[in-house]
Amino acid sequence: MSAPSPDAFSAAVDDACRSPPASAAARQILRGETRSPIYVLGRNREAEGLCGSLPIAGLVDDFSPPGAEWLGRPVLRGDQLPAGAVVINASTSIRPVDAQARLRALPVESLPLCAVVAASGGELAAPEFVQRQQRSWDSRRGDWIALYSELADEVSRQTLFDVLRYRLTADPDVMLGYRVRLAEQYFEDFLQLGPERFVDAGAFDGDTTELFCRLCPDYLEVLLFEPSAINLDRARARLAGTPRLRFFDEGLSDGPGVLSFDAGSGSASAVSATGGEQIRVTALDAVDCAPPTFIKMDLEGWEQAALEGCRRIVSTHRPKLAIAAYHDADDFLDIRAKVASQRRDYQVRLRHYTQGWSETVLYFN
Repeated sequence: MSAPSPDAFSAAVDDACRSPPASAAARQILRGETRSPIYVLGRNREAEGLCGSLPIAGLVDDFSPPGAEWLGRPVLRGDQLPAGAVVINASTSIRPVDAQARLRALPVESLPLCAVVAASGGELAAPEFVQRQQRSWDSRRGDWIALYSELADEVSRQTLFDVLRYRLTADPDVMLGYRVRLAEQYFEDFLQLGPERFVDAGAFDGDTTELFCRLCPDYLEVLLFEPSAINLDRARARLAGTPRLRFFDEGLSDGPGVLSFDAGSGSASAVSATGGEQIRVTALDAVDCAPPTFIKMDLEGWEQAALEGCRRIVSTHRPKLAIAAYHDADDFLDIRAKVASQRRDYQVRLRHYTQGWSETVLYFN
């Protein structure tokens, strides 16, 4: 399916998101009529909801150690499933398409989570990201149409059309044309990167900076911001011997302060009201440095505050921006609006790096 015209975009999204007829297999599961054991692929919030509503015999995870359990149920590899088992694919974040293909290669009956939710008639809740996306689409349709119309290329419009439909349905068939390509994230050819002064905001363990230094060996300087002490130590070790780096043991925000932080979630560590660690934050505008030419942000939902904190840099120097825009449904719209409030002359593009709801980046250059 090609991207619709801007005039047809809204109707095309609505048409694509109309619920298909409930499958017979899904109806049998919900009525308790299937005699086969029922398993769920994935260990996440969606799988937890299914375990609380249906007679789930176990979970499927090809990378789980022998004898593992989750929610009191055994965790099996795909090749350990009994023949004829029914498996609900609850993978939604990274590889739902690959997961569905893996299940279809096994002697089991598989169906996606969205089919079971649709057949339940409202008894089973849609994934939280679907609910949030539906609220955003219903309340801000005009903003979504404006974003679609503003995107600078056909790839961006197709990406928004596909990602929006997936986030409204959780149907993996929408994402059949996508692959997981995290190593390509942030460094698209249209940025025309050269001797940049790069800000890595949310540097995690230094993996993005490592790739940047390899792709752009003539870079001027890299400024790494990572508030997690564990992650920053790993970044220092990973990048030992790499020249022209400055490490900052703080996060970026709209000003100086101290915030609660959940430091135990690896690359998903984020500012959180319930976080058990206190971190220092600052505004990029307040950092003593030459003007950055390229800023990447993946701050687990804190991007808008960090963008406000570099308003002077953006409005005065117009750096290239690669901003993660997937943590909440409204991020697509609000990040676009935040940058537009600082400069109106950027070209806006969108790229997606998984088969699920995560890892979408808005580019401004």
